[in-house]
Amino acid sequence: MNLTIAKDQILVGLQAVQNVVSTRTTLPILSNVLIRADGDRVEFTATDLDVTVACKVEAKVKKGGSTTVPVKKLFGIVRELGGNEIDIETDDKNVTSIRCNSSFYKIHGLNAEEFPPLPKFKDDKKVSLPQETVKAMMRKTSFAVSTDESRYVLNGIFISLKDHKMTMVATDGRRLALVDEEVDIAEKSSGEFIVPAKAVNELNRLLQEKGDVEIKFGENQAAFALKDDKGFSVLVITKLIEGNYPNYRQVIPAEVKERVPLNREEFLQALRRAEIMTSEKANSVKLTFGKNNLAITANSPEVGEARETLAVNYKGKEIAIAFNPRYLIDALNALSEDEVFFELIDELSPGVLKINGPFLYVVMPMRLS
Repeated sequence: MNLTIAKDQILVGLQAVQNVVSTRTTLPILSNVLIRADGDRVEFTATDLDVTVACKVEAKVKKGGSTTVPVKKLFGIVRELGGNEIDIETDDKNVTSIRCNSSFYKIHGLNAEEFPPLPKFKDDKKVSLPQETVKAMMRKTSFAVSTDESRYVLNGIFISLKDHKMTMVATDGRRLALVDEEVDIAEKSSGEFIVPAKAVNELNRLLQEKGDVEIKFGENQAAFALKDDKGFSVLVITKLIEGNYPNYRQVIPAEVKERVPLNREEFLQALRRAEIMTSEKANSVKLTFGKNNLAITANSPEVGEARETLAVNYKGKEIAIAFNPRYLIDALNALSEDEVFFELIDELSPGVLKINGPFLYVVMPMRLS
């Protein structure tokens, strides 16, 4: 293998893939990046056997071929090199030479044959949509994914593709975020699957504002192929979480007594300030809705107290309800709309946050002490 590549291109490729590489792996090949050169492209691939990321970038390939080298070492060298053009050559013993201006490095690698092969996907289960749409949907749900490993089916985002709709749901049992978008889905491409948190984090990082993403899925794996008009392409393949996702529809309140419009930024800033006065023992804020007024109070014996008031359009009877402020802050941070709507039934029922769009967020109240 012999090629010349621009420094910015190799950095883009390595930055896209190196996150999935585990530092504590018993298999040396999993610390390596697979480099495959062909035509005018070089593909970098890294995996931890659960999530695989591959990225293609432009290069001048004099002689095609493939090898694997330790990804952290390669990235460390390339990042510090002074020039813009880098020459890479690999011999038949998988020793890779790197030349740039007056710098010269040799890295010992492993045979590309040892690298785990990529799974194949059938063409019938697939859907294509704008990256921007998927990025926004993941941003509005991924914060609610559970980190409790004893309920492993909740450790990811549930994706449903059916009835010309793509739905994403995440819940940790105390809150639930749901968003759906209309998508053109062929009957044979409908299905449901759970994407684990690690793959979701990679997608949150790699999805762009432009271009399309093609999603393919099988029994236990899914692939997300990201392409933009500049020729940049990334493939994320992940194992899926096995198991049945709980019936999330039953936690969404069917009725609503009060619907209060709120300025998202004002509400968010007031909650952030009130949260400062909470503690691990007393980690709730009380929202008291009165006539045209919302009082946000936090009170913890060992810290002190906070009181924030907002002018709101509210005409109903007084309701006081307590929430973990972090759960409200996470949702408000994930939204970009100026106005949100807070729906209430009573002091003991879940609160629901909505926008003028296909998003809802259910959050369980805390006991008022």
